[in-house]
Amino acid sequence: MERENFGNRFGVLVAMAGSAIGLGNLWRFPYLVGSYGGAAFVFVYIFCVLLCLPIFMSEVVVGRRSHANAYGAFKVLAPGTRWKWLGAVSVVTPIIVVSYYSVVGGWSVEYFFKAATLEFTSGATQAGMSTMFGRFISSVWSPIIGHTIFLLLTAGIIIAGVKSGIEKFGKIMMPLLFVLIIFIAVRAATLPGAGEGLRYLFKPDFSKIDASVCAAALGQAFFSLSLGVGTILTYGSYVSKNENIIASSTWTATADFLFALLASCAIMPAVFAFGLNPQEGPGLVFETLPFIFANMPLGWLVAILFFLALIVAALTSSISLYEVGVAYLVEEKGLSRRGASVLVFAIAWILGILCSLSFGPLADFHILGQTVFNLFDKVSANVLMPVGGLLLVIFVGWVMKKHDVIDEMTNGGTLSGNRRTSQVIYFLIRYICPLAVVAVFLTALIF
Repeated sequence: MERENFGNRFGVLVAMAGSAIGLGNLWRFPYLVGSYGGAAFVFVYIFCVLLCLPIFMSEVVVGRRSHANAYGAFKVLAPGTRWKWLGAVSVVTPIIVVSYYSVVGGWSVEYFFKAATLEFTSGATQAGMSTMFGRFISSVWSPIIGHTIFLLLTAGIIIAGVKSGIEKFGKIMMPLLFVLIIFIAVRAATLPGAGEGLRYLFKPDFSKIDASVCAAALGQAFFSLSLGVGTILTYGSYVSKNENIIASSTWTATADFLFALLASCAIMPAVFAFGLNPQEGPGLVFETLPFIFANMPLGWLVAILFFLALIVAALTSSISLYEVGVAYLVEEKGLSRRGASVLVFAIAWILGILCSLSFGPLADFHILGQTVFNLFDKVSANVLMPVGGLLLVIFVGWVMKKHDVIDEMTNGGTLSGNRRTSQVIYFLIRYICPLAVVAVFLTALIF
């Protein structure tokens, strides 16, 4: 079967960056920064991104070397072995992630319409906005409608294909996304008292770094870079043999971190300017920010642009998660792209409804002490992704032939500038990354 590839280098970059840049940057990263000590968390997060970069490259190597989906890749590279089960987990995990991810995406859709219809009016209180959000997510139908709209948008892009859907969407929306968030960050920086928020982001208090901060930063790095869930592996299988894996991976990780930092620069200065608590947790974007937008000059415009950016960021990541299951069903089960998209939609839609209802009618239903939404989030970000990434670097470092790995990173030896760098990266993949991931993972479990 002839497979589509990304058309050019820019297409690879925007697709990969789109997978990495998403709700993890605009929704998850800012509230983690607030919850885990500001600049101290940012400092640890930089280290975790550097640690995860060789893991990111490993996924691209496996994808491009096999030229197959997340499950088929291990059948091609390690036929007749149990490594195919890692591929199976890599297909299931992103479907779990996209099911609850699309719920938050649906919240973004709802709040974009609220912003566009000027519901965030001057004089609104933070308590009022918290009540608005609480009533919304605890209701039955409105969040499910948002979840459905968001999944339909994702499915529509996926059905269009790799070049006409994923790549074309990324080429248009990724530059737009950066323009929007830069505009919002500049506006936030001009607010009286915003300087305190910037100091919170860039002046670290290293005494705040502990095991929980390290675990949260590592989990966020995996979540944001889409590691351990087959997305980068699947996208890697669409990368041509002429593309420089080391360069494109580094640019993707850099863009991901810069966007997360820009998102924090758009949010934290405004939070401090209004004298609010940065440790608001997941409700920061949907409770605190609407209050700020309602009470700042031109806040209505900033609100519209922010929630538009949130939708775009969410979509760029959700399509990469969605594509893993579609690629598997097309290549391993023989379904059409449209049929595979419909099946993945149905599974993610049903699971997403359970996640959505866990804030309302199913709020008292717990599994292992967690609601369905929280269980999916914590298991995927703190367990499945790190473990999946760990097993993948073990596979690349200890199962694949070193020659094959270096061959992919140097494009068959044609990229002479990558020869020495690829040796260093291979050493990191083989020895350092597995030990570091295990150390942080065990520390989080113990403490």
